[in-house]
Amino acid sequence: MSILSLIIKREFIAKVRNKSFIVMTFLGPLLIVGMTFLIAYLSSVNKGEIKKIGVHDTAKVFVNDLKSNKDILYIDLSSMPIEKAKDSASNGYEGLIYVPVVQNVDELAQKTVYISDESPKMEFLSHLQGTIEAKLNKENLKKLGFDADKIEKAKIKSDIQVAKFSGEEGIKYLNEIKIFIGFAFGYLIMMFIIIYGNMVMRSVIEEKTNRIIEIIISSVKPFQLMMGKIIGTSLAGILQFLIWILLGGVIMFAATLFMGQSQEPVATAQMSAEQAELAMSFTAKIQMYLNEIPVATILAAFVVFFIGGYFLYSSFYAAIGAAVDSETDSQQFLLPIIMPLMLGVYVGFITVMNDPHGTVATIFSIIPLTSPIVMLMRIPFGVPWWQLVLSVVLLYGTFIFVVWFAAKIYRVGILMYGKKPSWKELYKWLKY
Repeated sequence: MSILSLIIKREFIAKVRNKSFIVMTFLGPLLIVGMTFLIAYLSSVNKGEIKKIGVHDTAKVFVNDLKSNKDILYIDLSSMPIEKAKDSASNGYEGLIYVPVVQNVDELAQKTVYISDESPKMEFLSHLQGTIEAKLNKENLKKLGFDADKIEKAKIKSDIQVAKFSGEEGIKYLNEIKIFIGFAFGYLIMMFIIIYGNMVMRSVIEEKTNRIIEIIISSVKPFQLMMGKIIGTSLAGILQFLIWILLGGVIMFAATLFMGQSQEPVATAQMSAEQAELAMSFTAKIQMYLNEIPVATILAAFVVFFIGGYFLYSSFYAAIGAAVDSETDSQQFLLPIIMPLMLGVYVGFITVMNDPHGTVATIFSIIPLTSPIVMLMRIPFGVPWWQLVLSVVLLYGTFIFVVWFAAKIYRVGILMYGKKPSWKELYKWLKY
C-alpha cells in the first residue's frame, strides 16, 4: 500500500471515529427534519390566531367593504367617539382604521389613517389600500355617469397557456423552479466547501500544535501529507452527506406516514372522484416538471463540481492551517477564500435569474473559483457541452496548480511555531 493511501486511510478513520462527527452524522437529519416540522407547526398555529381590527367610519364609506376572513376580524366602532374608539382598540385590538368625515370623498385616499403601536404588515396594508382604491374608483365612475357594476362584470381575467413549437403542452413557472433548484445545489456546495475545508484546516492546526507533525514529516513528504488530508477528509464528508440523505429520506417518510395515519381514515374513503382526478393531475404535472429538468445531469454535475471545488479550496485551507498556530490567527487569511464563494452565490443568483446564458453568467460559470456554484445554477436551464467540459477542465487544472502553489506554503509552515505569519512572510515561503 502506498504512503498516500495510508495517509488517506488514516485521515478517513480519524474523522469517522471522531465523536462529534458521529453525533452530527446521526443527529443532523433529526435536527433538520425536526426544524422543518416545527416551522410548519408554528406556521399553522400562527394562522389560527384571528386578529381584531377596529373600524371608525362615521360616514359608512368603507366599513361595509372591509370583509372579515379567517385571519382578520373587522369590528365596527363607528358608533362611539373617536377617542373612545382609540382607547378600546388599544386593548386587545391589532389596530384601528380611522376614516374621517370629509367634504369630498376623494380626499379619503390620503386622509384615511391606520392607527396601531405596531407597524402593519405589507400584505395587510396593500390589501387595505386596494380596498380603498376600488371603492373610490367605483364612486368616481358613478359621478361620471358610468355604470360601475356593468364595468366590473365586463372585466375578464386572462389565463395564458404555454405551449412548445412541437405542439406539446408547456409548463408555467418552470424557470422559477429551475432557479430554486440551481440556487439550492449551488448554496449546498458552498456550505460543504466551507464546513469540510475548515475540517482540513483544523486537522493541520491540531497536529501542528501537538507537534505530531514533526514525527509524521520525518517519513512522509509534505505534499503527500497535504493530499492525504484533503482526500481523506473529502471521503469522510461524502460519507456523512450520503448518510444524511438516506436518514433524512427515511425520517421524512416515517414522519409523513405517521401524520397520515393520525388523520381520520374516513377522509380517504370519502375522497370524491374530483379530488382523485386532481391528485392524478398533480402527479402528472410533477412528472412533466421532472421531464423538463435535467435531473441526472444536475446530480452528476453536483458530484463532479463538489469534488473539484472542495479539492481546490481545501488546498487553500490546508496551506492556511500550516501557516498559523491557532484558528484565531487564521481569520485574516480566510476572508480572501470565502469572498469568491460568496461572490459566486450572489452573482450567480442575480445573473442566472435574469439571463442564465448571458455573458456574465457564462464567464463566472467557467472561472474556477466561482464555477462550482454558478455552473450548478445554470445547468437546470441547459448548458452547452463545451462550456461544461471547459469549466470542469479549468476547475481540476486550477486545483493541480493550487496544490503545487499551496504545497510551497505547507512544507515551510508546518514546522513554523510561535510566530504569526503575515502576507509578506507567505510570499517569502513561496519563493523558498
